[in-house]
Amino acid sequence: MSKNQKTLAMRVLEGHNIPYTAFYYDAPEHLSAAEVAAVIGLPPEQTFKTLVVLPERPAAKPILALLPGDSQLDLKKLAAAAGEKKMQMAPHKEAERITGLEKGGISPLALLDRHYEVFIDETAILFDQIEISAGKKGAGVLAPVEPLLRLLNARLVDLAMTG
Repeated sequence: MSKNQKTLAMRVLEGHNIPYTAFYYDAPEHLSAAEVAAVIGLPPEQTFKTLVVLPERPAAKPILALLPGDSQLDLKKLAAAAGEKKMQMAPHKEAERITGLEKGGISPLALLDRHYEVFIDETAILFDQIEISAGKKGAGVLAPVEPLLRLLNARLVDLAMTG
């Protein structure tokens, strides 16, 4: 992805007057969020990955969970926060089909018009800014946490597995 190419996520931030820093990096087949953090020079706990999670209720909308690159999602904690009985991770192909975005490029900013519920791990508030996907593999944005939470109508909850 060329450095001057803006993604939908970047245009959404600009449209809401939210400052951001764009990151572009070579994205081989699969880079974990922690590996992306290393490439762009941020700590993995400040680089948030977006996971697509499916409630087990029929016809329930997917939920987006954002958590630090070095963490694993605790599905029980997310289910409790979302008022669901059970949830499961969307398989990669299913997440791509649901969102229309490529794995590694799934961004809540590019999915605003879908009105998905968004949950962000509570550790986000330890930072002034967090990095999230810019909606394309190989592109990310570092944006201020408070305006991001408001824009995404996101809830801060404890999502990470402990121990």
